[in-house]
Amino acid sequence: MSYYAEPIARLLEELERLPGVGPKSAQRIAFHMLKGDDATAQRLADAIVEVKRQIHFCSRCFNFAADDLCEFCTEPRRDPSILCVVEEPRDVVAIERTGEFHGLYHVLQGAISPIDGIGPEQIRARELIDRLADGSVTEVVIATNPNIEGETTALYLSRLIKPLGIKVTRIASGLPVGGDLEFADEVTLGRALEARREM
Repeated sequence: MSYYAEPIARLLEELERLPGVGPKSAQRIAFHMLKGDDATAQRLADAIVEVKRQIHFCSRCFNFAADDLCEFCTEPRRDPSILCVVEEPRDVVAIERTGEFHGLYHVLQGAISPIDGIGPEQIRARELIDRLADGSVTEVVIATNPNIEGETTALYLSRLIKPLGIKVTRIASGLPVGGDLEFADEVTLGRALEARREM
């Protein structure tokens, strides 16, 4: 038996399907919407419908785009000789926030995970190799997540790309700023030592 009227119960059910939204968060969001005016709810509904209608994947890099190509693929000041490979569009945003990368991107839309039934065919690996065929890319930076799936994907891509004569690099992983050495696990600390640089 539901404690809520059917429309509220349905809204709660849909909100709980969202990543990171549990029952308590769903309740807070639903009650916030119910307290607001109709115009606020309509703006939210319109924004959701609009983004679903207008946003698709870039035909070149598979990032989110409003046009055929995304803003990064059409930016003339970006360096087309360096390609950064990431798992998801949100990873592009994370790298852009650093202000340190000025090349182009390739979004795999996932990572190899045999346990989840995701192999190389389910990610955009073939499209990546096709992009490298014209010889304009001299370095591929693999920026997959530092977990088992990300490492497996990075190793797989490296083995595909190196025979093409293209430099393959991997983002360094190590200690977060403000972290304490005593709390770091051995793998993280080992990688931090491995990626050390001269000061």
